[in-house]
Amino acid sequence: MSQAKTSRVQLTAAATGTLPRALLLAICIIYGLTGLFGRDPWKNEDAAGFGVMWQLATGSTQDWLMPNIVGRPYSEDGPLVFWVGATMIRLFGGWLGAADASRLATALFYFATCAFTWYATYLLGRRSEVQPFAYAFGGQPDARDYGRTLADGALLIFLACVGLAMRGHETTPQVGQLSFIAMSLYGLVRSLDKPVQGSLWLGLGLGALTLASGPVLPLVLLAAIAAGGLACQPLPLKRLVTIGLPLALALVAAWLAATYLGAAARDDAVAFIREWARYDRRTYGLPSVPVLSFLGRNLFLYTWPVWPIAAWSWLAWSGMRRAPHVAIPLTLLLPLLFLLLLLRSAGDIQFILVLPPMAVLAAFALPTLTRAVINAIDWFSLLFFTIFGSFVWFMWVAKTTGWPPRVAANVFRLLPGFQHQFTVSAVLCALLVTLAWILIVRWRLSRAPKQIWRPVVISAAGTTLMWVLAMTLWLPSINYGKTYRDVAQAASMALPSTYRCVQPIRMGDAQLASFAYFGHLRFGGPGDGCDILLRYDPMDFGEPTSISHFEWRLIWEGRRPADRDERFRMYRLVDLSQAQPPRPALPPGTRRLPR
Repeated sequence: MSQAKTSRVQLTAAATGTLPRALLLAICIIYGLTGLFGRDPWKNEDAAGFGVMWQLATGSTQDWLMPNIVGRPYSEDGPLVFWVGATMIRLFGGWLGAADASRLATALFYFATCAFTWYATYLLGRRSEVQPFAYAFGGQPDARDYGRTLADGALLIFLACVGLAMRGHETTPQVGQLSFIAMSLYGLVRSLDKPVQGSLWLGLGLGALTLASGPVLPLVLLAAIAAGGLACQPLPLKRLVTIGLPLALALVAAWLAATYLGAAARDDAVAFIREWARYDRRTYGLPSVPVLSFLGRNLFLYTWPVWPIAAWSWLAWSGMRRAPHVAIPLTLLLPLLFLLLLLRSAGDIQFILVLPPMAVLAAFALPTLTRAVINAIDWFSLLFFTIFGSFVWFMWVAKTTGWPPRVAANVFRLLPGFQHQFTVSAVLCALLVTLAWILIVRWRLSRAPKQIWRPVVISAAGTTLMWVLAMTLWLPSINYGKTYRDVAQAASMALPSTYRCVQPIRMGDAQLASFAYFGHLRFGGPGDGCDILLRYDPMDFGEPTSISHFEWRLIWEGRRPADRDERFRMYRLVDLSQAQPPRPALPPGTRRLPR
């Protein structure tokens, strides 16, 4: 039970037993690596991020300085995450393939986020102000054991988040931003006992975050850190500013200088840097009703079960909200939530950024949870993930066996043209993770462990079950519905044997990257005189305008079978002056003699 005024909780040493290392590592590794390999880049952000990485890996130094997708500048985010992904493609693309190799960068950022989150919580959990009540005859937990237990809980809470499953396995800049926010959080915590080391970590985190996103996000975090340093007295604000800020500026300045000095055309470099600096200003604006409505419907589900536990922590530690274990996570969490309110367009891609500080804050609620709350979390998670796992298995059986017929027909109606195949390895993995889920639930309910991390074990194991089942039993179906492979290859086959280049019209970054990678199309810009047009037509825009002596003729059209709202059309430029005139029709009953 929390004692807000004295900042103490009452715990025995038995309540701070650490989670078995093998179980914790198994959950982290299985959850992190599942879904990274054996699939195509998916629309939309996943394919776009991969497209930039692939362009850098196969391109020149100019591409590394100014990231692009087959010539189209990509200035929405900084280049750092793309540099890491392109490096992985160059190192391992020959063994794994470019798509799978690029997701090694995702795995690297994921494991780094887990490590920074764990160590930040561990350092906070060892501090004197959060230690449990010291009994007269002993029996309270050791400071290190208490910190380790809280760190295990923070990591389990982070992994239990529902929204981490999809977004945490994509090749997007946000997975790197997530890691650098966790790094900055660790730097703030580390500065409490080692100011210089912590300031260096903070500077490295903020500089890397700037190179992975844009200037607005790190600037807002920096302002929040300044305010947090005034509210939380143990933070060495002067050291953080004088050491961390110059390091962050030096990292960003190095890239800007290299881009300006190394660019073939200085004007292109200035334009690229200007667009990069302006993108954040186009991303954020005044709060709008559609965005607020989207946040209200999706943010709480995305961050379940992290947000209710974090809210409980805020209430439980009401007498110590300026203490580091509450103030430091809030220093980064509040500005991130504020930026979500200012988004101009609704989307969940940035929801992932709030998870590290929210998980650290939530970890300190674990010693204060009542038995009723613990049971509620356990039974809700048990019920939800058991129903979800049973549903996945039921739908897979229907898809595989054709029974029940109506259910199987509905599945294939959503994926027209999909050919289901029985994969022994995928089924065995799904069976193993289902068995592991049953054993974990049985152990949790039968043993009734007293450790403070017990409320989130079933939640973390449940999200692992959910993700592994989806990425084994349903991976072919999901991949078929979210890839552009088939339509891109069909467009490639329709191309004439000789063509100058293909000019894309209304094609997004994900579509452009997918057609270039899967179809090997040679794209060009408006000034390249392309003789092929490839248009994305979500509605009927009519035929392209012809010019004197030339005509655009339709040579192919297609779409992804799983998406009825999109359609691609390919046109070839035909010179009417050189085209052979049509031969006149003969009267009925006659035949044309050979020439």
